[in-house]
Amino acid sequence: MEEDFGLLQEATREAEAAEDSRALYEVKMKFLGRTGKVTALLKGMKELAAEARPAFGKKVNALREALEEKFAALEEKLKRKELEAKLAEEQIDVTMPGRHTKAGALHPVTRVKDQLIDLFSGMGFEVFEGPEIENDYYNFTALNTPADHPARDMQDTFYLTEEFLLRTQTSAGQIRVMEKKKPPIKILSPGRVFRSDDDATHSPMFHQMEGLVVDRGITLCDLQGMLDEFARKMFSETSKTRLRPSYFPFTEPSVEVDVSCAACGGKGCSLCKGTGWIEVLGAGMVNRRVLENCGVDPDEYSGFAFGMGIERIAMLKYGINNIKLLTENDVRFLEQFKD
Repeated sequence: MEEDFGLLQEATREAEAAEDSRALYEVKMKFLGRTGKVTALLKGMKELAAEARPAFGKKVNALREALEEKFAALEEKLKRKELEAKLAEEQIDVTMPGRHTKAGALHPVTRVKDQLIDLFSGMGFEVFEGPEIENDYYNFTALNTPADHPARDMQDTFYLTEEFLLRTQTSAGQIRVMEKKKPPIKILSPGRVFRSDDDATHSPMFHQMEGLVVDRGITLCDLQGMLDEFARKMFSETSKTRLRPSYFPFTEPSVEVDVSCAACGGKGCSLCKGTGWIEVLGAGMVNRRVLENCGVDPDEYSGFAFGMGIERIAMLKYGINNIKLLTENDVRFLEQFKD
């Protein structure tokens, strides 16, 4: 076997040509790695005569030590050079003006959602979030919605199968709670809902927040007292509410809830169309059939429910005239809602 010890000069030449630590490591592995050239010399010792192996092994080990010493010195030199370059690149001139970093802000829908949760949590409501994919029973049947009700039509509801659909209201979550929990119940159910509707004030996907209270002796007066507090906290201390008769399958009696216009103080303006009032949500006393569907005795317990569109509350609170502004993510629009 030919003893080629020109490896020291070869390795030195390639190591000194390395421009960074990574390149130097690759050269080191080429000579000292598990499949490197020096390792190959040691593996070739089996071809030598037994009496020649000790001397040969001594020379190879001396070569290995010389190369390791050389690589260590060059590695230290390169690391120092790289550190100096990094420090030079990252140095800060304290005399230069600072860079302006724009601060982000919560989306107006998120802001209003958080405000509503804080407001009603302060009244003792617990938050429950149901699934966005519901079955027909929880979304319609258990809520006393007739089989021929227009809301069940395909042009109004996104059906996934004959049985499952994208929920059209978060009221479905109230049914799930009443099935599992005995009164007293006081829950708030926020979340996304989906309806086949699209114009300046409606969106196919929007956010709702439903509230439910079930206990002994609950009346419509309790509902209006709670809504008065909601209006004062959400809009202004002088805000008032009024209830107008309406119809919802899951409440009886049902009401539409108006809030006095915060822009004109109830005097009449373009926002409230001269009436001094703005419709904000629907509500009512929980229908006896809904309570019975959930195993709650309507002769012992009564309750009220209310539901509002979070986008609608945000539009009224911040004077937004087109719901699509809430989904376009235009930075110029969103920047207006910084604290």
